[in-house]
Amino acid sequence: MSSPLVQKAETATPAAPDPVAAFLRFLILGGGVGVLSGLVVPLLATLLPWAVGNALVTAASTLLCTELHARFTFGTGRRAGWREHWQSADSATVAYLATTAAVYVLHLIQGAPGVLTEQIVYLSASGLAGLGRFAVLRLYVFAARRGHEATVRPLVRQRQGAGPVATAA
Repeated sequence: MSSPLVQKAETATPAAPDPVAAFLRFLILGGGVGVLSGLVVPLLATLLPWAVGNALVTAASTLLCTELHARFTFGTGRRAGWREHWQSADSATVAYLATTAAVYVLHLIQGAPGVLTEQIVYLSASGLAGLGRFAVLRLYVFAARRGHEATVRPLVRQRQGAGPVATAA
């Protein structure tokens, strides 16, 4: 006979990953997508205004990164929901404004900067914005869901007739 005080595995929520490990995964996944984005933006800029190309790449990379961060970086063990995508889009909007402003200022200072200079400025601004995004995603976007599931899931099991589920203190 099993004890009703033992929490079943299916009701446990994933533990928050170690902050250092999460940051390293964030750097690898987000940084990798960021470097690829940095290569795509100048290519699009040959066809579209730079800010439009940056907006398109930011939107696509935000969708991809939100999924990657939900599954791997922040240890939710599931796909990102609409709430995470919208909140991630908020922080990505700030990152977009930072990268666009940085390249705009570069063009004010130098009339025709080279592609390498533009890339250095873009990736530097993107890296700084990424640090802020890591904090927002870790402390707000993905942390709220983990706490929410820890309180809701036992209640859902009670309603399904499984009886009360004790949680570890």
